[in-house]
Amino acid sequence: MAKKKIPWEEYLEKISEMLSTLSPEQHDILLQHVSAVKFKKNDIIYKEGDLPTYLFCLISGKVKIYKEGVGGRSQIVRVLGETEYFGYRAYMANEPFVTGASAFEPCIVLKVPMGIIIKFIQENPQLGWFFIQKLARDLGQSDERTVSLTQKHIRGRLAESLLFLKESYGLEEDESTLSIYLSREDLANLSNMTTANAIRTLSAFAAEKLVAIDGRKIKFINIAGLENISRIG
Repeated sequence: MAKKKIPWEEYLEKISEMLSTLSPEQHDILLQHVSAVKFKKNDIIYKEGDLPTYLFCLISGKVKIYKEGVGGRSQIVRVLGETEYFGYRAYMANEPFVTGASAFEPCIVLKVPMGIIIKFIQENPQLGWFFIQKLARDLGQSDERTVSLTQKHIRGRLAESLLFLKESYGLEEDESTLSIYLSREDLANLSNMTTANAIRTLSAFAAEKLVAIDGRKIKFINIAGLENISRIG
């Protein structure tokens, strides 16, 4: 793990939703234990099999959660944007991480020891409900993605992934270009297909005027067309 610690005080507003559930005493204790870490692009935040110790909250940048597969190929199971919490499920399940996490791009992450968080949850039902809701939403998204990536054909999977990235990260100022620039390998891993199939299918989408491609930039031309492809699978 990269260990470039940086001042964290200016980022507290990003976790105000969680802080609002804490008692004044808990708030003060958390401030004594929170820290901020800066990660470079492709830095590993944690590895599959590591023992969990921290609650992480992504403050800026983008993070991928992935599962290592056969032959070194990985499957991206989640993508994270700003103010999303991660890394805590494994601790609550009393097991090592079953996925890994790494930075898609330079990012800043706040972290709090999980021992402190568990103590607060035991004392504070409101904080416990906060994390139950987070876990429930993550589980629902995971279930939906699993069905999509196992039942849809290649075109449907890639269209669904592009729309998923749009929903997760939004568009640039032109309101057409994805605000995340993925390698073809990452796009393939997100879509549960080979890199060659991802390249071929994305090129087909460009030929059909569904998207425009400029290196790693992907610009939406016909969102309704992609939605239809994703829907019919």
